[in-house]
Amino acid sequence: MGGALLLLGGCSSLPASGPTEYQFNRAQHDPRQNTVGYGIVQVSPELISVLDNEAPPRFSSLDADAPIVHQAHNDTVGPGDVLQVSIYEIGSALFSPSSAAMAAASASGTGTTPSPSTASSLPPVSVDGNGTIEIPFAGQIQVTGLTTSQVAEAITDRLRQKSQAPQVVVRILSDIANSVMVYGNVRQPSRITLTPNRERILDVIALAGGENHAEQADADYVVRLTRNAHIAEMPLQVIENDPVQNIVMQPGDRIQVTLQPRSYTVFGASGQVTQTQFHTPVLTMAQAISRAGGPLDARADPNAVYLFRFENASVLRRIGMVVDQNAKTAPVVYQLDMMNPSNYFLAQKFRMQDRDLIYIANSSSNKFYKFFGLISTIIAPGITAAWMAR
Repeated sequence: MGGALLLLGGCSSLPASGPTEYQFNRAQHDPRQNTVGYGIVQVSPELISVLDNEAPPRFSSLDADAPIVHQAHNDTVGPGDVLQVSIYEIGSALFSPSSAAMAAASASGTGTTPSPSTASSLPPVSVDGNGTIEIPFAGQIQVTGLTTSQVAEAITDRLRQKSQAPQVVVRILSDIANSVMVYGNVRQPSRITLTPNRERILDVIALAGGENHAEQADADYVVRLTRNAHIAEMPLQVIENDPVQNIVMQPGDRIQVTLQPRSYTVFGASGQVTQTQFHTPVLTMAQAISRAGGPLDARADPNAVYLFRFENASVLRRIGMVVDQNAKTAPVVYQLDMMNPSNYFLAQKFRMQDRDLIYIANSSSNKFYKFFGLISTIIAPGITAAWMAR
């Protein structure tokens, strides 16, 4: 009896690489150990359905919510723009430098005939913060939201009573109002001018030179779109594979491209303890476990494969967990029982996220076999020596 107790005591004192399933369950209900308030949730078809339906804001939703006023063709004038105004007149011209000289020559009877047509280009005209421009003999004109043709028509109307059959041509020299900012991990961060061709997200990223680390997978680049105080982000590769997300750019949009290599970590009774990058747009739990060598037959408890994650609070509320009302994320541990064959199908549908941590628990009998192996190494030489002495 004393020998048995000694053996059990020796087993409990041996080191281990991590807790067993029993220790996990006990720690979950002990506030002194569960200081972060995690809960253990079994991986099930219902959980997979909830996770699949929880999607971040999509770019297409921002496009659908866009006000109609912004669905323009990127050819309107706004504050900050610089315009080139050319005025064509017949006879004595208001804007021709030689008009006064021609009028004086005609009055003196020298026989000089005024030019039948005169073209004048004004110095570049800036649209001020109020959206107005100042044109000689025409005064201030409100131009915000007008096309260049409409601006030309507004100037022409002001000059009709002062000039003979004036014609006005307006073009944009510096287009600020119809532009987007592209910055971050692109080769040429810059302001991109939009055209009536209606450029899309991938167009403006390409115009900025594309991502600056071509060797990285597109799935590791995250595109962040800010529009009208709303923000959405998603991997670049998702936009490439889903044309619906490659939405039309609107003036004032801001695009940030960020390199965020995704990785996960594996601990416990696996083939190797490692941190591994995804390298693919989608990585499932089954693939992640297999990359680490899977559970070790001699040490692991296949009933207790755990995935640690700070999950969106909305997901946890939908599966019935109590989460602080103001919390955006909360800790959770998903448990997969690999002794149940049907759970292998669920593991192929469970999508990994960046910074997930997988722990494969030790078998509860692992310490006994470890202790037994230790005793064997101690007494085996003595037994061998006694046998040789016979």
